[in-house]
Amino acid sequence: MGVPRRGRGQAKNGTPRFSPPREQTRGVLPKTCICQCLPVRTFYGTSTTDDCLAPRAGDLLTNLVKPAGHYQSEYIDTQSCKFSDFSPTAMSVSVNYPEEFAGFAVLDTKDWNKPKYITYKPKAFGDHDIDIEIECCGLCGSDIMTAMGGEGWGEIKLPQVVGHEIIGKVVKVGPKVSLHKVGDRVGLGAQAFGCLSCRRCKEDNEQYCKDSVTTYDGVYPDGYVSQGGYASHVRAHEHFCFAIPDAIKSTEAASLCCAGLTVYSPLKRYIPTSLPNGEKPKVAVLGLGGLGHLAVQIAAALGAEPYVFSRTDAKKEQALQLGAKGFVATGTKGWADEYFDQFDLILNCAISLSGLDLDSFLSILKVQGRFVSVGLPAVEEKYDVSPFTFFSNGSSLCSSNLGSRKEMLDLLELCVKHNIRPWVEEVPISEEGCNTALTRAWKGDVRYRFVFTEFHKAFGTGK
Repeated sequence: MGVPRRGRGQAKNGTPRFSPPREQTRGVLPKTCICQCLPVRTFYGTSTTDDCLAPRAGDLLTNLVKPAGHYQSEYIDTQSCKFSDFSPTAMSVSVNYPEEFAGFAVLDTKDWNKPKYITYKPKAFGDHDIDIEIECCGLCGSDIMTAMGGEGWGEIKLPQVVGHEIIGKVVKVGPKVSLHKVGDRVGLGAQAFGCLSCRRCKEDNEQYCKDSVTTYDGVYPDGYVSQGGYASHVRAHEHFCFAIPDAIKSTEAASLCCAGLTVYSPLKRYIPTSLPNGEKPKVAVLGLGGLGHLAVQIAAALGAEPYVFSRTDAKKEQALQLGAKGFVATGTKGWADEYFDQFDLILNCAISLSGLDLDSFLSILKVQGRFVSVGLPAVEEKYDVSPFTFFSNGSSLCSSNLGSRKEMLDLLELCVKHNIRPWVEEVPISEEGCNTALTRAWKGDVRYRFVFTEFHKAFGTGK
């Protein structure tokens, strides 16, 4: 999207000239940036910062976002600057719902782990849409890879509120909504929209719909850029929201909406159900992390024998505690020889492909076994495998994306029946909380999922 032609009140570079607003529309903190780039008459944030939160000069703020600490405008003309002497603790936080949502957004991919508080306009409310007042939201590896931009999965549309493991209460429903009602507790995963009329959608493969819109950093037909769950509210099509069983706590249900569904779909589709002589299928789970620790539990509940494969034996005790039948440290020379021709399915839950000996992993598959990748690496990473490897056992290499609504409902039922729960660490949502959790998650310093909580306190909701 380009910068519009110069109009009245705009500088020669196409960005607007600013004059202080005549009245303070919110807050009690009349401040000015030290560099005088623009007036700071309204503070929308909840935590102290010294950095100017506006994007680079001339950037168009998608969806008319108001960066914390700056007067609302469609454009921001700014240089690097500092705030002087302000005390956000003097503010009481409240979101002007339904006209606007609030959230913690990535403003620059260089600061991918430092989201800042913003307010923004939601998408147009559709006949089948529901609004969810968010109670908690899990941190997914996708959040990090997206927030990193070119260092992760590629260019993103800024500012961006990430988060797609969302649990909350329905506070508004469209006139044609039939699946949910106001007051229901629901979850939303990584998909917020699909056409629901194509063959893929009709065959319970809506996650592969060509018109699919992701919960964040997706683009709706009208050009609106979706914003995710580190926020006060989220708006999505009813089909992609799921009633949460009473037996599952909100903080436990959050990670199931993406991580759980992401591993359940390929496990349900590809674990064989009729092996000869009563033989149990074997599943190799590659990587014991946010995805892998759920994959172990789900594979066992589906009747398979899960084995965890990790580079060292540091997580062996936890793998067995989760229900793994066996544990293999792949840092040991010749590890694959003992497991030749034993596995029906390999589920790759690791994000990075660095050091992955794919030829060895394919050798442990039975004839026509599958290596399915659900962990998505950075864009520059590639598989290193010889085509000749596939001739030895007719194995295949593929990926899997999220899952369908039907699979999500089946997963929730399975989790209740078999007491499947993610291991989570709760972090109150805030700028500091986001920074801490994103940084630690990238370092692998969590067992095994972060879940952001205390949304009502952060956004003044829940009343």
